[in-house]
Amino acid sequence: MTVPDSPVLVFLLFGIGLLCIIKGGDWFVDAASWIAEVSGIPQFIIGATIVSLATTLPEILVSVIAAASGSVEMATGNAIGSVTANTGMILGIYLPKTIIFIGSIILLWVLSLSGELSMVGAFIMLAVFLIFIWENIHEAKKDMGTGKSETVQKDKKTVVKNIALFIIGAAGIVIGSRLLVDNGTIIAKDILGIPERVVSLTMVAIGTSLPELVTTITAIAKKQSALSVGNIVGANIIDMILILPLCSFVMGGSLPVAWSTLWVDLPVSLVVAVICLVPALIKGKLMRWQGILSLLVYAGYVAYLCVGTA
Repeated sequence: MTVPDSPVLVFLLFGIGLLCIIKGGDWFVDAASWIAEVSGIPQFIIGATIVSLATTLPEILVSVIAAASGSVEMATGNAIGSVTANTGMILGIYLPKTIIFIGSIILLWVLSLSGELSMVGAFIMLAVFLIFIWENIHEAKKDMGTGKSETVQKDKKTVVKNIALFIIGAAGIVIGSRLLVDNGTIIAKDILGIPERVVSLTMVAIGTSLPELVTTITAIAKKQSALSVGNIVGANIIDMILILPLCSFVMGGSLPVAWSTLWVDLPVSLVVAVICLVPALIKGKLMRWQGILSLLVYAGYVAYLCVGTA
């Protein structure tokens, strides 16, 4: 990969990639939510499954493409960095999925202690992902119909519109992810001269988390907190237990995991998750101090990444 004649072009393409992801994710989420609401699935389940899968597509694609291209640190850094960004910047809470989320961070750490995520470890993580999907399907069946809205339009024009948004949104996410990983790598290695890990854990991770952020803010503004909570918790679980196993398969059976990932990135992700989720489980609500503390921890983490690699 070589630097173009004009570095400005690289940053421009990086920005276009982010815009494609944001707008594509927005359209994709709107269409997916409409499809789910027509079926009568509860809002939280919509958020934890369909919407979180949709908003997590950027992370999945960026990490898988990076792994296929040999950019291991970007593959792992994006997945773990997105979880830290999601939890530290957005927040969320729900008991069964909280247990799965925190447990998945610990499990990934244990399975990677040898310095790599092996094929066996990847299959174990995928098994946890299947448990997560089963739990959501079980809950959806139990509550089927409670989320159905009689005001959702179902005419032919609306159906065609949402199908089109679904396809165009997915295409925008794919194209944006490709632009992001290609130009993000160039920016890291050839223009700014900083380690790829720092860019993947900050710029790329935050960039691919923007769909979740946009979805969460929109849902809160519309007083649909269940949708936003489900989206963040579901997206974090998918980031942690699906992306890295996929990268392991792409890498040919094992995914190298750096010392810094094991002893810095994953522990920070766990600390932020505990700050955000455990007190809320005890009190039954999310408190302002948790948001402030998680933001401070995340800001300190980003500062450490920048100063520690300067």
